[in-house]
Amino acid sequence: MEIIGKIYTGFTEKFGIPRQSGLADTDGQIRLMPPYNDREVVRGLEEFSHIWLIWGFSMCSDDQWSPTVRPPRLGGNRRVGVFATRSPFRPNHMGLSCVELVKITYEKEPGPVIHVKGADLMDGTPIYDIKPYVPYADMKPDAKGGFANEKPDESEVVTDCSIPQGVTPQILKEIRQLIAQDPRPAYADDPQRIYGMKYKGMEIKFRGEKNKITICHISFLPAL
Repeated sequence: MEIIGKIYTGFTEKFGIPRQSGLADTDGQIRLMPPYNDREVVRGLEEFSHIWLIWGFSMCSDDQWSPTVRPPRLGGNRRVGVFATRSPFRPNHMGLSCVELVKITYEKEPGPVIHVKGADLMDGTPIYDIKPYVPYADMKPDAKGGFANEKPDESEVVTDCSIPQGVTPQILKEIRQLIAQDPRPAYADDPQRIYGMKYKGMEIKFRGEKNKITICHISFLPAL
């Protein structure tokens, strides 16, 4: 398969990325690569509200896979088959995300830029295909979700630090949405341990206990 483009997001590292798409209003821009950066390839796409992205877990090497994995939803202790999960450590390291299509803009170079919301992909992730979400076929109201049948509970988020100038209300909302998913390992049980994640050029530090996460530091990273 050939890479058709890459998506650019605020996530420069894996820790802190939502475990599923659509759980936070995180934005992303898909830039198509030649010869797929022709505006004709997206003709009619704006008529759809959501799209499927088929992409690659580019941070996984070919030998990183296991027949069983420990999903966070099961506390990180119970093992299930890799094909019963969305783990990145799978034979072909392929990902599938449903994201909201916000708009398409056009630049002379590189051509169409597809703006999406609800992205759960790392910055620079390769995109292999884009397909429209078709409600009558893709939506299954009676589907069973196995051990992930219900949306996970969100943690209460408390901010115990100053908010740097330049952090807009929208960005602060995104940070709180991300932290509410509790990015900590499923086995984490030390309420005093400080965790850190990077998002949109910021370092965010937090500590947590069951159902409550406290943001204790937000700062902008030095420009490279």
